[in-house]
Amino acid sequence: MPLAVVPPQTAGSLVTARRGAGPRAPLSPAEADVLRIITDARTPVFVTVRDGGRRRYSYWRPLDSATGRGGCYAALPTAACDLLHAAGRITLGEPVTDPARTTYRVRAVRTPAASVRAVRDRAHAA
Repeated sequence: MPLAVVPPQTAGSLVTARRGAGPRAPLSPAEADVLRIITDARTPVFVTVRDGGRRRYSYWRPLDSATGRGGCYAALPTAACDLLHAAGRITLGEPVTDPARTTYRVRAVRTPAASVRAVRDRAHAA
């Protein structure tokens, strides 16, 4: 059973988002930690969905030469990842399907940056 994918934003919803749809809800410490890992380009994160619907978000933790720890797959808290996905903060890539599971790449949603002109105009107004 695949995860429900958040529909892509349309041009109209992107315009509304840029006009200040309001700030996003604050993240819990667990959600912030998960989002930090997902936004790190050096750490590809994947979600594996088994036939029964069980989901597992995971990434490869590289070996840390200072502590000797790592060099293994690490799971992320499923509840925190599901909340981030439902809130639209992370998206799932194209599915890779085999007989027992479906795997998706997990990426953080990029928020549109304020235009340089808007920042400059606010600075001049002050």
